[in-house]
Amino acid sequence: MVDLRYESPETIEVAVALLAAEGQMARVFAGGTDLLVQMKEELVEPALLVDIKKISETRLIAIDPDQVRIGAAVTGAELGENEQLKAMWPGVVEAVELIGSAQVQGRATIGGNLCNASPAADSVPALIAAEARAVIAGPDGIREVPVGEFLTGPGQTSLGLGEFVTSITLPKPPEHGGDAYLRFIPRTEMDIAVVGAGLSVVLNPDGTCAAARLALGAVAPTARLVEAASEIMVGNKLDDTVLEALSAAASETCSPIDDKRGTIEFRTKVAGVLACRVAKIAWRRAENN
Repeated sequence: MVDLRYESPETIEVAVALLAAEGQMARVFAGGTDLLVQMKEELVEPALLVDIKKISETRLIAIDPDQVRIGAAVTGAELGENEQLKAMWPGVVEAVELIGSAQVQGRATIGGNLCNASPAADSVPALIAAEARAVIAGPDGIREVPVGEFLTGPGQTSLGLGEFVTSITLPKPPEHGGDAYLRFIPRTEMDIAVVGAGLSVVLNPDGTCAAARLALGAVAPTARLVEAASEIMVGNKLDDTVLEALSAAASETCSPIDDKRGTIEFRTKVAGVLACRVAKIAWRRAENN
């Protein structure tokens, strides 16, 4: 058995140094709702836990003129209590609020959900749709990566030795913009997504679509941006023809697995259904902004 050390640095620099020195045997500890379960089940056996919650940058929600910055250690409960953020990016907030029970929400963090890199992570499709970026600190300084490029496979990220996510940034939502997130689960609550869908849309003054991004989760090794969604929606209104094409594009983007929660055929069908439903919600929100 490996002797376990626990450190709670107060600066990014110290955290990076600790992670770099311990290498692959170090793990970042934020909420711990995934990590502690993995440790209990002996899926991971770290030698060092680096708790990032005392680092001020990881605990802040900063709404600036050009962007929103959410600290990696901000919990789902804290996001849900921030009315300004909920008004700006309701889809992102509602996605994070679906992670676990009320008790889990008090611990589970947005950065942890991202870095756990589950194909079914609820926050990820919403973040990709919103053009979110992960802010990463490491031995070579600070870098930013689009969330869609940050995840490289199930349980895998593009983080290098000594690196960790300090925050997630979102652009300031444009006028007449809206976003939404929906998922399908077998039970009414506290389950893992069979399919998740996040969509952001911006409308022109004439009511047609100016920009759109649709992302799907739990239908591939990582969450996927539906590239065709922008082509289908931009320049058009949300009529039956557009919705039918959007549904088909979502289904065609899928390459899911069969498991106890859903078959390949079922997941592919549900992806198309959720794409249409989430588009209607995001569109309505954009019309009201």
